[in-house]
Amino acid sequence: MSAVRQPGRFLPAAPGSRVTRLELFYDLVFVFAFLNVTTLLSENLKPVTLLGGAVVLALLWWCWVSFAAMGNYLRADQGVVPLIGAVTVAALLVLMLSLPEAFDDRPGGPPGPLVFAACYLVIRGLQVFVLVTRSREQRGALWRLSRPVIVSMALILAAALLPPVSTHWPWVSWLRLGLWVAAVGVEFVVGPRTRNSGLTVVSAGHWAERYALILLIALGESIIALGTGAKLTLGLPLTWPVVVAAVLGVAVIAALWWMYFDVLASALEQKMHRTRDAAQRAVLARTAYTYLHLPLITGVILFALGLKRYLTTIAEARGDAWLARPAGLDDGVLFGGVIIYLTTLLALEWRVVRRVRPAPVVTLVALVVAVPAVSGWPANIGLALLALICVALVLGGMRSGDPLRREVRQTALEEQLATEHDQSEWRRRNL
Repeated sequence: MSAVRQPGRFLPAAPGSRVTRLELFYDLVFVFAFLNVTTLLSENLKPVTLLGGAVVLALLWWCWVSFAAMGNYLRADQGVVPLIGAVTVAALLVLMLSLPEAFDDRPGGPPGPLVFAACYLVIRGLQVFVLVTRSREQRGALWRLSRPVIVSMALILAAALLPPVSTHWPWVSWLRLGLWVAAVGVEFVVGPRTRNSGLTVVSAGHWAERYALILLIALGESIIALGTGAKLTLGLPLTWPVVVAAVLGVAVIAALWWMYFDVLASALEQKMHRTRDAAQRAVLARTAYTYLHLPLITGVILFALGLKRYLTTIAEARGDAWLARPAGLDDGVLFGGVIIYLTTLLALEWRVVRRVRPAPVVTLVALVVAVPAVSGWPANIGLALLALICVALVLGGMRSGDPLRREVRQTALEEQLATEHDQSEWRRRNL
């Protein structure tokens, strides 16, 4: 019996559906897991830990992507899907708790790598279960879509079963990381290329809104780094250098929000709506959202990591806090996150409207040049330079009189007014 005939189990989504409150709750938990990676990296920031953090983030991202796709073709707040979501959130929370020991188990308690693998298997296994049970008619095609997921789960499980890192097996951590990288490769390369799965983007509005919300939540969660980075909860005194750094950090976050949501978010959604062919819409959804929104999230998380370390440096300065200098990779992480974010915005703009504006390119070059230049500068000076560059780009875009900006914003406004009118009419007749 199909999903349409079993509303008690699965209720299919409609083309005009939007993100539900329950999905927003799930996304809050997922973004908390994303940002939790910064907590691990901030304690021991080295190139190898950055690589490990990137792999963990990619695995978490693919868990969220598949979960978000499930909410696009099934109603997330009906039938058994809320129960599946609750189990997913519980497994995700335990997975977060296991992150500090996911690569290298510590004495005492359950083995960290095995707990991580078990939680990953629960999250991805539930998604496979939904795929192969939602429609008997498409079960063969959906099994083909599930094969890459099963392979990636097997790789993660194999990594968990490796012996603990010791002097006799110092290569175990690298082998485990290699298996995780292979799992990411299977998910990102093989999975989306599976043909004839029967899955399509049912609601373009829901798809675009879900990805916009996950980025919005990530930007909001990065503000938490302002407090946790300064460790104010541990009783450190509030100083003017900390206050200035916090304001500068908010300025950068606000600029990052504006760069995406002022025009590009609406342009992406309008492009999705205009793409009527199911196959072309699936390709657009995969490239513009599944692939290109991951570096956006990565950029935000790297910036949050750099901001946290900057604020910690300023708050814990033993001498003059105005002269406190960040150490190690802090400059590269802080500026690198914004560079990755802006580069991805340029790629998204080219993908959607086939243009590259000079101002973001000049800003990107300025940021790249600034990375070695700020090395050794006081943290507040480097953060001020970053805020100045980002805010200047936003203000320049607002004053440029871009015709595409006016067109996209006007179309979005007209759509909003039409939706409000239709909803008001329905409520007047039925409520």
